[in-house]
Amino acid sequence: MAGRSCYRDVLPFTAMVTMESTNVGLNTLFKAATMRGMSYHVFIVYSYSIAALALLPAPFISHRSRRLPPLNFSIMSKILLLGLIGSSSQIMGFTGISYSSPTLASAISNLVPAFTFILAIIFRMESVALKSRSSQAKILGTIVSLAGAFVVTFYKGPRISLTSQTQSLMLNSTASNSDWIIGGLLITAEYILVTLWYIVQARIMKEYPNELTVIFFYNVIVSIVAAVVGLITEKNPNAWRLRPDMALVSILCSGLLSSLLNNSVHTWTLRVKGPVYVTMFKS
Repeated sequence: MAGRSCYRDVLPFTAMVTMESTNVGLNTLFKAATMRGMSYHVFIVYSYSIAALALLPAPFISHRSRRLPPLNFSIMSKILLLGLIGSSSQIMGFTGISYSSPTLASAISNLVPAFTFILAIIFRMESVALKSRSSQAKILGTIVSLAGAFVVTFYKGPRISLTSQTQSLMLNSTASNSDWIIGGLLITAEYILVTLWYIVQARIMKEYPNELTVIFFYNVIVSIVAAVVGLITEKNPNAWRLRPDMALVSILCSGLLSSLLNNSVHTWTLRVKGPVYVTMFKS
């Protein structure tokens, strides 16, 4: 009983806290690399390709397992959908940040638990008892999260400045009000897709409970979609050249720690605890 409790409670909690802490460092590396001119389209392609290469043996190992069902058309079509959702969410998120700011993205990310709770109810993965305090708290939290996100998106706020004889420090974003709203809507769309990603992934795990194989095919699909979009949008061929600098460090760390390890841990936790539990760590 103690071992089972550790597997279902302690281990998922520890894994999620560790991954979210790791993401802070990865985001810092990514920000440093983009400030030096790295294209985020190139970043997505290379980081997911590295993760796919690292997971290349996974499908061959799982194919020999007698406990797993065959990778049929139904499962592969769901993984394809997962890849399309994942790549679309990342492109929307980065575009939204370019229109607004990382601060707005961080604020709107708090909507993920609310969106997940709503979709989990729609797909009957979560039940609601209005007399239950737990359900009441979830409903109230959802309403507050949605209201707060709309306020942040549609009310940018006044400009705050500290002026002296020698310098002027501007503390607000330089984006216009229209760009700010466009960015907020794009980031909101990103997190709706992230929520849908968790729901679809949870369904896949019920049919094919092998995290590494699913994440391998997912990384391959995201790499292909991102490469197509990147070749269209990134006109400078020099942007695709890798050099031994901060961009390469960021791509390697993101590929191995985020696209591979982080996605695998999230997928395993989804299978063990469900999508609502995973998104609790996003608030």
